[in-house]
Amino acid sequence: MSIFVPNKPAKRPRIGLYSIGHAHYWNQFDGLRDRLLGYGRFLESRLGQWGEVHYVGMVDDESKARRAVDQFRAAGVDLIFCHAATYAMSGSHIAIARDSGRPVVILNLQPAAAMAYDKTTTGQWLAQCGSCSVPEISNALNRSGLDFHVVTGLLGLDRTPESSVSDERTADHPEAIAAWDEIEQWVRAAGVARTLREGRMGFLGHTYPGMLDLYSDFTMITAQTGMHVELLEMCDLARLVEGVTEGEKRAKLDEVRAMFELSEDSPVDPLARRPKPEQLDTACGVAVALERLVREFDLDALTYYYRGREGNEYEQIQEALILGLSLLTAQGIPCSGEGDMKTAVAMKACDVLGVGGSYCELVAADYERGTLILGHDGPFHVVIADGRPILRGLGLYHGKWGAGVSVEATVRHGPVTLLNVTQTGDGRLRTIVNHGEAIDAPILRIGNTMTHVRFALGPTPLMNAWFALAPTHHCAMSIGHNGPVLKKLATLMDWPCESVCL
Repeated sequence: MSIFVPNKPAKRPRIGLYSIGHAHYWNQFDGLRDRLLGYGRFLESRLGQWGEVHYVGMVDDESKARRAVDQFRAAGVDLIFCHAATYAMSGSHIAIARDSGRPVVILNLQPAAAMAYDKTTTGQWLAQCGSCSVPEISNALNRSGLDFHVVTGLLGLDRTPESSVSDERTADHPEAIAAWDEIEQWVRAAGVARTLREGRMGFLGHTYPGMLDLYSDFTMITAQTGMHVELLEMCDLARLVEGVTEGEKRAKLDEVRAMFELSEDSPVDPLARRPKPEQLDTACGVAVALERLVREFDLDALTYYYRGREGNEYEQIQEALILGLSLLTAQGIPCSGEGDMKTAVAMKACDVLGVGGSYCELVAADYERGTLILGHDGPFHVVIADGRPILRGLGLYHGKWGAGVSVEATVRHGPVTLLNVTQTGDGRLRTIVNHGEAIDAPILRIGNTMTHVRFALGPTPLMNAWFALAPTHHCAMSIGHNGPVLKKLATLMDWPCESVCL
């Protein structure tokens, strides 16, 4: 299997869609209802690029709204779009937002950039006046204590319907492009939310003793993410390691040699050496066993740490984990070290979006370059590496026990996003999202991942503002500026979201 083929594909979101209108119009203006439903089918087609769409048609009275609620519930939708196709009374469809149990986004999308004023009749105008109803809907939802969101812009048709006297070809208009970018973000965020809610996180070993910010109870993780936490024992992995054949290890080593560069001895650090053949052999065997562990327990993510009696069998397996866990992360099974479940959630969210999500922490500041250096001793998301990652043999894992093979790499240069999933004093998950720029700068050659990131704020104000938000000391680094979609994910998951640099 190619290392970049997802071990488990992300879930496609289920999207509810309905159009609204004023029932009195249909007998007054021939063809208007069919024209508006045509817009609805266009929306259904566009949304279908990213999710499974359940379009219930025109909702223009309370009874249809109640039927729509039943349909959306039966379909198990993650998100509902209300297409404000023309003026509609808020009372005719508010039951959908009130009773469906899912977030509602109002699509305020006008078909034409401008009406043909000298040809437009009342019936023609009513196909362009969806925004007329949006203030009323917003007021009614707010007074009902219901959360709502609005996307405003142009519909984005690539041809004008025969029934229209105005030019409705707006697919290339900036207002249509911007609106559809935002709609896509909502759908992609809904896909992450579904993947998390139906996901299974493996917890192998225990949390690094004394790292109080990492401690979270399993019930809280399940309650606030939906992920089942599967408790794994080191003996589960040891059993699988015992079953790996020499042929499987050789095949894995061939894969590793194609993916990584093997280091020579470091000229400066006596701990960093060329990986020994026996270290690579052990690491490749453990990598094969980890893939089997993921399949056997049907995992979507994994967090791990083990500390036991020096020299015991499990300790030796722990020493060989980083390579295999980096490979798993590249296959869509993000792996976070030190038993950090919250950062495994952050990594999974980024990975579902297709933007990586590499495990990291603050390494140091570089005041000469105005950067923060972020990284860790692995695992690393190989897919977003700048060039080929390096495998180094370490004579000692700093702050831990044992020795073995570690990954040295830098995240691809360009825009990046840091996603913290942290926990507040009252037990709520909270996200912190920051945008930065990964730059080309030297890193330490000690077998760790490291990336220089420059932010809009300098190192001192950035750190002061970031730390004031009480982050978990680990975070997920993804490529691109993904703040808008991650903020929408936080909304869908009911997580507060903060930022310092967006």
